Amino acid sequence: MRKPVGNSWIVAGVLLALVLGTAQSARGAPPRYTPDWLSLDSRPLPAWFDEAKFGVFVHWGVFSVPAWGSEWFWWHWQGEGQLGYQLFMRDNYPPSFTYGDFGPQFTARFFHPDEWAKLFQAAGAHFDIHRYVVFTTKHHEGFTNWPSPVSWNWNSKDVGPHRDLVGELGAALRKSYKPDLIWSDGEWECPDTYWNSTHFLAWLYNDSPIKDEVVVNDRWGKNCSCHHGGYYNCQDKFVPESLPNHKWEMCTSLDKWSWGYRRDMKLADVLSESEIIAELVQTVSLGGNYLLNIGPTKDGLIIPIFQERLLAVGKWLQVSGEAIYASKPWRVQLEKNETSVWYTSKDSAVYAIFLQWPEGEVLYLKSPKATSTTRVTMLGLEGDLKWSKDAYEDLRISLPQLPPSALPVEFAWTVKLEGVK
Repeated sequence: MRKPVGNSWIVAGVLLALVLGTAQSARGAPPRYTPDWLSLDSRPLPAWFDEAKFGVFVHWGVFSVPAWGSEWFWWHWQGEGQLGYQLFMRDNYPPSFTYGDFGPQFTARFFHPDEWAKLFQAAGAHFDIHRYVVFTTKHHEGFTNWPSPVSWNWNSKDVGPHRDLVGELGAALRKSYKPDLIWSDGEWECPDTYWNSTHFLAWLYNDSPIKDEVVVNDRWGKNCSCHHGGYYNCQDKFVPESLPNHKWEMCTSLDKWSWGYRRDMKLADVLSESEIIAELVQTVSLGGNYLLNIGPTKDGLIIPIFQERLLAVGKWLQVSGEAIYASKPWRVQLEKNETSVWYTSKDSAVYAIFLQWPEGEVLYLKSPKATSTTRVTMLGLEGDLKWSKDAYEDLRISLPQLPPSALPVEFAWTVKLEGVK
């Protein structure tokens, strides 16, 4: 992802979500935006993005061939001349070998986009209910995963797979749909005026075929991150300390040390299922979207441990998705107690998501105030839960006395509260 480099390249992390209905202003006619931040920042964010909550990130390219160190292999080796990368090349490749020589080895031989789409859907990125996938169409060394006419002989059609990888994956994910999201990166060395960002965004919002549903991030110049654009990334793996007043997204990777696949990855380097669920819950409670990255191999395979982690997220969301998808932050986001409770809300319901199962099967909640109509249930289980107020007017909820294997999910559990203040 982000490194201070001598030559900047825009990463086109593009898209692949569902095209929604046309957005219009209160007067019926869509507004015209001018190429300045005051105007562009006034554009409402299309609703589908906030409702989505969870997306899958994919880093795949020529860097997947050496698959060592990180996706910034070319820069660490040739730009910085790091000793470890120099030794790796000395021990594994002939002296005259260049980074460009990796291109023909990027074969994508086992890339089956329909299988990827099924996996992402099972992970919770359901395209019929507005989830999304962000695919790095071009990383910082310039290789494009589509037949770009301005990247001659350094694209996936001319070299390596001899396929339009973006087009094939896009077709598998969106069928008749167009790009909904442009995830820009590589902007940090120059201001937005160098990249002509405001003029591009004005065209995108006013006249492009996707002007009503397209969403963009905030990486449009070194002066923009966390200040201008659509939603805010701010920085990789960004998590705010409190509820922001602007829509944001946390992007993180299953491999803690790399965004692309690497052969030297160890089991301890991979986020655990409990870590992923905890990050997802925290992010959504604070009003953000959670974008979880994987790195396929040069052949187009998603390794089993990455598949396992994605499927674990999907399994959890099958039960707890009601508290995640299309939810809103509640008046209280976190209640620090022995169970670490995070709150979300939807319509009149409040969801208390707790990350540790409490001793004695009793959950205490201070923030929700019970009324005569209060009803408490647990997602994934039938029937109401018994509750009472203690001497401090806190809710005392009796949880089911079940063995761990009988609980509806692992790692985090959700209590739905109706009729509370």
